Amino acid sequence: MTDPRHDIVDTAVAAGSFSTLVAAVTAAGLVETLKGAGPFTVFAPSDDAFAALPAGTVETLVKPENKDQLTAILLLHVVPGKVMAADVAGQVLDPATAGGATVHVDGTNGVTVDGAKVVTADIECTNGVIHVIDAVILPKA
Repeated sequence: MTDPRHDIVDTAVAAGSFSTLVAAVTAAGLVETLKGAGPFTVFAPSDDAFAALPAGTVETLVKPENKDQLTAILLLHVVPGKVMAADVAGQVLDPATAGGATVHVDGTNGVTVDGAKVVTADIECTNGVIHVIDAVILPKA
């Protein structure tokens, strides 16, 4: 699945298990950003992770009138720079996301991001790295 010849968006599309994420990124107008130079670290929720949200959540978020909310949620999944799993092993960090919020990264027992578990790490792309997570990160209340 690692293909360092493709950018983050093309890699996600080719993987086939991120159709909801790709649709959300498209609806939020973030495709060009994530095809940009980067580097970016993307914590990518799988389609199963989006499916685990309450019924209707994704459908509501991708509506044009909810673009700002959708964008804020998606930017919680993007950290500037290229951070590999080995970079956080044994550490607890609170990096700033592309949207300016922080996420809690715990690398002491596997890697979790705001409680979402990294299930596949270090998918290298031309402009960063993707780590697949098992839940969608939502803004803190």
